[in-house]
Amino acid sequence: MPAVPSATSRSTLTRQWELLKLLPPKGPGITTLELQRLLGDAGHETTKRTIERDLVELSRLFPLQCNNKGMPYGWHWMPGKSAELPGITLGEALTLRLVEGSIRPLIPAFMLKTLEPRFNLARQKLEAMSEENPSARWLDKVASVQPELTQIPPEINADLLDVIQQALMNDTQLSCRYYSAHKNQFHNFTLNPLGLVQRAHTTYLIASAEPFDDIRQFVVHRFEEARGLPTQCFKPEGFDLQDYVDSGAMQFGTHEKIKLEAWISEGLARLLQETPISHDMLLVAEDEGSRLTATVNDSWELKWWILSHAGSIQIQQPQGLRDEIQQRLKAALELHEQAPDS
Repeated sequence: MPAVPSATSRSTLTRQWELLKLLPPKGPGITTLELQRLLGDAGHETTKRTIERDLVELSRLFPLQCNNKGMPYGWHWMPGKSAELPGITLGEALTLRLVEGSIRPLIPAFMLKTLEPRFNLARQKLEAMSEENPSARWLDKVASVQPELTQIPPEINADLLDVIQQALMNDTQLSCRYYSAHKNQFHNFTLNPLGLVQRAHTTYLIASAEPFDDIRQFVVHRFEEARGLPTQCFKPEGFDLQDYVDSGAMQFGTHEKIKLEAWISEGLARLLQETPISHDMLLVAEDEGSRLTATVNDSWELKWWILSHAGSIQIQQPQGLRDEIQQRLKAALELHEQAPDS
């Protein structure tokens, strides 16, 4: 059985491998001081003298060259000898592990297959370096949580997702059977796919349904069947997915801007001072609270937010929003005044 390398040997090998990847393909090269900084950023704290020794040692094995025409000296690969070295840096490994879960639904299946070895390599690299390098343990010290009630992510049929992604990639139409949760029934559609959007745990297909041209959101896990068609999809002139998202479309509502005016409690005012709901938000102190004005999207999310702070906010304008919130609160009160079923 071959001898297991010591932690010191693994650390040296990993550092030297990173060093080779940092060297430019041609002169004037990179200095040992700059290499020391970059290695430190990658989690390999070492001395300038150690790097100099590493470079001399590596130059005996690899076509490296030291540009000694000026001070300070710069190291680089010999012309035409630059190597595309396999492996990933510590920073790349951390990044891959951080984004792996969120990007999976957004990457076409055939591309995801090519990334799987990178995801596996990232896990292996962090595990191998965790004992000797504090940076490799960074994932143990950070976490991301959703601000709303925790829900179990829905399951997406991988084969159906692949069909949807292929149609989106090729700009072709989709024939599908889709479950409408609002109407509690299935519908058959011919869709023009325009984009995929990840919103918390839910993935949406942005598309128009023939023969209409209005853009709608389809929840991907609600597709029961999907089949790619050879016909080209219709894309509205000037449509841009990022512009669509930035417009507030994924907040669900009319997409129109409204001027919100409300009284809010002192506690809610303190929260909004830290995290405003718009760039033009204004708070004016009043008795036992503040007057809030802000330009916001007329959306479901706005109404959910207002209802979640129902005891700390009183809507004053617009009147239509005030009336709707009153109706919802009355309905909720009537529901909770009823005796619970035994």
